[in-house]
Amino acid sequence: MPKVYFLCTGNACRSQMAEGFAKQLMGPQWQVKSAGLEAHGLNPLATQVMAEKGIDIAGQRSKVIDTETLQHADLIVTLCGDARDRCPVTPPAVRRLHWPLKDPAAATGSPAEVMQAFRDVRDEIEVRVRALATFANDSQDED
Repeated sequence: MPKVYFLCTGNACRSQMAEGFAKQLMGPQWQVKSAGLEAHGLNPLATQVMAEKGIDIAGQRSKVIDTETLQHADLIVTLCGDARDRCPVTPPAVRRLHWPLKDPAAATGSPAEVMQAFRDVRDEIEVRVRALATFANDSQDED
């Protein structure tokens, strides 16, 4: 079973949302996980904006990168520069993608503006995961 691993700094927002979308869109033929360089806890606003899309990530937990998972992943997707730059070395066969997404937890402004920042990042992640799922599932069909 192919494995995808979404990585971010704190595994609180972006990587959690990517995990939620990928679990829904990539199907049971993929093992989907997320982690961070640190574990900052699942951000409740990430949970809220994902629920708006009908995806429940409330049961996911924030966790740090597991070297075993990292070494055996087929695909690693970093969602911030910090994770890309500080991610431990992986075997050459592990494919790596980088999605430079703004951290919605760093958004400032009114509560409505902060929520919009979370929705904007969520929507960008959805577009990217949909494209990834299409490619990944097409590749699986060829095997």
